[in-house]
Amino acid sequence: MAAHHIAARIVAWGGAVLFACALLYFLFAYSVTFGEIVVGDFGPRAIVIDVALFSVFALHHSVFARNRVRAFVRAFVPEQLERSTYVWVASLMLIGVCHSWRMVPGVLWQVSRPWSWAILAVQLWAVWLTLRSAAVIDGLELAGLRQVLTSNSQLPTSAFAEATADKPAMKFETTGPYGWVRHPIYLGWMLLVFSVGTMTMTRFVFAAVSTSYLLIAIPLEEKTLRANAGAAYEDYIRRVPWKLIPHVY
Repeated sequence: MAAHHIAARIVAWGGAVLFACALLYFLFAYSVTFGEIVVGDFGPRAIVIDVALFSVFALHHSVFARNRVRAFVRAFVPEQLERSTYVWVASLMLIGVCHSWRMVPGVLWQVSRPWSWAILAVQLWAVWLTLRSAAVIDGLELAGLRQVLTSNSQLPTSAFAEATADKPAMKFETTGPYGWVRHPIYLGWMLLVFSVGTMTMTRFVFAAVSTSYLLIAIPLEEKTLRANAGAAYEDYIRRVPWKLIPHVY
């Protein structure tokens, strides 16, 4: 195996491990740190800082999805490492956001038993929905591993090489949650961050800001998919008409 291919695998595996660590750190921060009830006077400063932190993270996600930016990245890294590059940056930024998140005084709601068990059930279903959706579209590909593991030892090193390579037509899954809505991972995220028994203001700001950005991202993401896949994505929309919530949106 060529040295540059070994290096690519090291980069991809490192990104996948970091991706898992970032998700675990988020779950810890949201479950433990953000769940601490803070006593004090309510002020806008912490909220402004939190919104700014998440805006930087969300902007990276949106910008990286644009075709021009992707072509620019492929001019510097092999095509197979494009996703891994995104994973490295996004994972580091998510860790940074969670670590730097400012605590906000106050509690929006507290639910006692037995209703808290119902909320826990929703949260567990949200975790299942997210994991099941990731499995349908291939979790290894999502983490940037599949692209390297299935590539040849001769990796394209430029956007020109990527553009001249033959590519299969894009296909859109209708298996499992992707047969219900077109963005089930986003739905899982929203259920996960809102289905908590104690909604501190720290949690609520994170949940509200992240959900708002997802709602903004959906039409932008679908615009890119239409441009890249054309008729294939239009056919997927006809088969799965709901974006996020069945029979609602």
